[in-house]
Amino acid sequence: MPPRQREEVRMRNRHAARRRTLGLLFATAVAGALPPVHAQGTQNKVVRIGYQKYGTLTLLKGRGTLDKRLAQQGVTVQWTEFPAGPQLLEGLNVGSIDFGTVGEAPPIFAQAAGAQLVYVGNEPPSPHSEAIVVPRDSKLKTVADLKGKRIALNKGSNVHYLLLRALEQAGVPYQDVRTVFLPPADARAAFERGAVDAWVIWDPFFAAAQKQLGARVLADGRGLVANHQFYLAARNWARQNAALNQVILDEIARVDEWGRHNPKKVAAILAAQTGLDVAIVELAASRYSYGVKPVTDDVLRAQQRIADAFAGLKLIPQPIAIKDAVLASTR
Repeated sequence: MPPRQREEVRMRNRHAARRRTLGLLFATAVAGALPPVHAQGTQNKVVRIGYQKYGTLTLLKGRGTLDKRLAQQGVTVQWTEFPAGPQLLEGLNVGSIDFGTVGEAPPIFAQAAGAQLVYVGNEPPSPHSEAIVVPRDSKLKTVADLKGKRIALNKGSNVHYLLLRALEQAGVPYQDVRTVFLPPADARAAFERGAVDAWVIWDPFFAAAQKQLGARVLADGRGLVANHQFYLAARNWARQNAALNQVILDEIARVDEWGRHNPKKVAAILAAQTGLDVAIVELAASRYSYGVKPVTDDVLRAQQRIADAFAGLKLIPQPIAIKDAVLASTR
C-alpha cells in the first residue's frame, strides 16, 4: 500500500476510535444522570383499583391508609368506581384496572367469556345483604308469585344467582319469569315507575330501596346463597406483583378489623364516599361481613356449583373450571 494511502487509513482509524470513545463517554454520562433501573421500576408506579359504591374497598379508599402506605414505596393508587361487578371485571379484562372486588357471579361470567382474571381473596358470606324486593303495595306475597312477572336485575351480578336459587326453591322455572337486565340506577328508576314487578338488588341500593321507597322483601339470600365478596386481579398483574398484591390484602384486613369495631365511623365514611344518607348506609353496614380470607377449596367448590348452575341454564356460553382462575401462589 502506498505511504499516502496508509496514512489516510491511519487517520480514519484514529477518527473512528475517537468517535467510539466520545460515544462511550456520552453514554456513561447519560447513564449517570438517570436513576438506576431498579429505582425507575418503583418511581411513579401506579396500581389501578376498581371498586363499587359500597364495601371494604370503598371504606379503604375513604380512610386513605393504602394510599399512604404505598406512597412510601413510590406507588400511587388510582381508584375507579364501577356501577356493578360485571362492568368492573370488563375493566379488568381490557386492562383499565389491575385489582377489584365483586360478588360470586361476575367472575364466573367473565371467566366463561375468556377474561384473564384470578381470585386472590374473599370476604365471609353475607347472604342477607341482597334480596328480591317488590313495591310496598304490591300484591306479590311470595317468590312463587313471580311467575310471569317482570324482574329487574343486573345481568351476571350476584343477584342473578339469588334469583335462580329463589325460583328453584319456589318451584318456578327460570324461563317462566321475564328478566329485565338493567344496572342499579336504571333498575331503580324502572322499579319506582312500575315498569317492573320486582327488583333483585344488593346493598347499599337494597337499603336505599327499603328506606326511601318502602320496598318490601320477598326473599333475601339467607338459606339460598352465601353471597361472598371476592377480590380479583388481572392474571399477569398478579403474577408480576405478588408483593404489591399482598400489601393491598394486608390493608384490606386492617380496615376490616377496624370496621368491625367502629360501625358508626364506617357509616360516616361510606356516607361521604357514596353520597347516601347515613341511615341508609348504617342499615347496609349492619348486614356486612368483615374479615378478608384466602380463597379456600370449600369456597372454590361453592363457586363451581354456581358456575355449573349457570352453564346448565346456558346463561354462560360454556362450562368452566373455577380452579383455572387461581394462581398456585395465591392458594
